[in-house]
Amino acid sequence: MAFHVEGLVAIIVFYLAILAVGIWASWKTKNTGSDGDRSEAIIVGGRDIGLLVGGFTMTATWVGGGYINGTAEAVYVPGYGLAWAQAPIGYSLSLILGGLFFAKPMRSKGYVTMLDPFQQIYGKRMGGLLFIPALMGEMFWAAAIFSALGATISVIIDINVNISVIVSALIATMYTLVGGLYSVAYTDVVQLFCIFLGLWISVPFALSHPAVTDIGLTAVHQVYQAPWLGSINSVDIYTWLDNFFLLTLGGIPWQAYFQRVLSSSSATYAQVLSFLAAFGCIVMAIPAVLIGAIGASTAWNQTEYGVPDPKSKKEADMILPIVLQYLCPVYVSFFGLGAVSAAVMSSADSSILSASSMFARNIYQLSFRQNASDREIVWVMRITVLLFGASATAMALLASSVYGLWYLSSDLVYIIIFPQLLCVLFIKGTNTYGAIAGYLFGLVLRITGGEPYLYLQPLIFYPGWYQDDNNLYIQRFPFKTLSMLTAFVTNVLVSYLAKYLFESGTLPPKLDFLDAVVARYSREHMDKATLVKSDNIVLNELAPVNPRHSQTLSSTFTNKEAFNYVDSSPELSNTEDN
Repeated sequence: MAFHVEGLVAIIVFYLAILAVGIWASWKTKNTGSDGDRSEAIIVGGRDIGLLVGGFTMTATWVGGGYINGTAEAVYVPGYGLAWAQAPIGYSLSLILGGLFFAKPMRSKGYVTMLDPFQQIYGKRMGGLLFIPALMGEMFWAAAIFSALGATISVIIDINVNISVIVSALIATMYTLVGGLYSVAYTDVVQLFCIFLGLWISVPFALSHPAVTDIGLTAVHQVYQAPWLGSINSVDIYTWLDNFFLLTLGGIPWQAYFQRVLSSSSATYAQVLSFLAAFGCIVMAIPAVLIGAIGASTAWNQTEYGVPDPKSKKEADMILPIVLQYLCPVYVSFFGLGAVSAAVMSSADSSILSASSMFARNIYQLSFRQNASDREIVWVMRITVLLFGASATAMALLASSVYGLWYLSSDLVYIIIFPQLLCVLFIKGTNTYGAIAGYLFGLVLRITGGEPYLYLQPLIFYPGWYQDDNNLYIQRFPFKTLSMLTAFVTNVLVSYLAKYLFESGTLPPKLDFLDAVVARYSREHMDKATLVKSDNIVLNELAPVNPRHSQTLSSTFTNKEAFNYVDSSPELSNTEDN
């Protein structure tokens, strides 16, 4: 394949446009808020993200390179098809559930990151433990999509994979570094527009290619391969449900999502944005589904791609760029490539900023440097954006199983963080003992279930397991959901058991070494005056603290105005009051 100068020029134009928008947005950040809340402006955009920009950036929480490439691949792969393309429906339901149940309590309490309520209720040590799976999920996700981008670009314009990965990572890191959430949000608008326009322009050309059979026919009849609508065998129904719950419920407890929720100008706006994004996820998946169907309906021996077909060459994961390359005119394929690269950066920048925000606030500031200045926190965020961006790039270039690591880490987000989030927001009385027990039980059950992508063999064989052609053990039983439920039940039971044992006098107060039940007046728990700055919050639902403690964390956890809970948007104020 020859080097395509036109393709390189198209990519450069897309990247420069996105970089320009990111730098402009960083200027907006510098002119937002006072000098005392610069770090909050970077993390949550000054809490004034409106409906238009908010709707785009909330949609970009999940609509990225992995989303559109993965959806097209699932539809294309024989034996799977549209029936197994769960991401569009799963993530849309995730956003709906997030808007219905999680957005309002998180935004109305004025938190800054997803980990704030955990540190408020369970203490800073537990917040540090929960940071680990959250960080792993964000970093491995960024690495996986950088890796996919390199392969995508190399398919169409035939440049070195490493160069494309490094340049893309540098641009995404650069505008995230200078602008924070504003840069991420405004570039999301450009990137989603590029995805939508680029893919929809490509679809008609690909459909009209002479080698493509009517996709309506191939949807239900076998022509070149099994019908692309796909089917779910009875033996795979539990695996399908396990994956579906993983996407739907496991898609909620991500900092990338809550960063946008917490940046909304009101709690009601946060809910509306979630619902808009759910609709956006479905709409943005349509061209990807069509491209996957086109790939399954193509006689590849009648194209320049030749034989064997992509699935035989083990290039099914690249079906979207392959369709753009071989079934569309050159100028259309280059425009579509720009859309794909934009999609990748719309995911990568969010993950890098999310990881940096949690570290700077919940680890550095609230755990170690509680009296750190705002300027110091801003510089910590900038340094960690560079470090996390470089780490994700290195993993994309060096790790051979980035996707396997991401699958495992996303499982941990579902199994560990989601039940903890349920408890901390909705179950009164859970404490650090239950949180740690649930964390460990969930982790052990997940690891012992095995992970084929990492060639990790299971220690527990659930009903329905089988051994594939590569001698890997595959679990059909929904053990991931079982692990999540076990972690949730363990948290609640151990919390109430510990509470009963200490408060009944069965165990002496000195054994409450985590200061979670009897001795809750230690420095481990955040100061009531620090975390709660409004009478709207029922204080007996929070971990009480001794008022003699220092006030050095004043205003770090919550924004005083956020607790007034009067919607700043007049058009939605009546809805908010209801």
